[in-house]
Amino acid sequence: MPESWYRYDADRSLLTLILHVQPNAKRTEIVGLHGGHLKVRVAAPAVENKANEMLAGFLADKFDLPGGRVMIRRGSHGRTKTVEIYGQAASLLARVKILLHS
Repeated sequence: MPESWYRYDADRSLLTLILHVQPNAKRTEIVGLHGGHLKVRVAAPAVENKANEMLAGFLADKFDLPGGRVMIRRGSHGRTKTVEIYGQAASLLARVKILLHS
């Protein structure tokens, strides 16, 4: 059952996430769904790319991947972001299912 906030392209080994990001939070965490997107709070301000860097590092950690495999493709200056994560299907899709329960 495909969800609106993520999709996986097996041909490219690419997971795409649509996120709603809230900067300046007390801690970095996944909150749940918000308007059809996965909501993530980030404990960094939205200045000098700090929130985006923390978000990419947080997601790399959640997916147990090097940071270079997590890229913000759209929305680097807004709250709604499209993030691409490169990796093997079984690992990525299993971790997507865990994201809402972390």
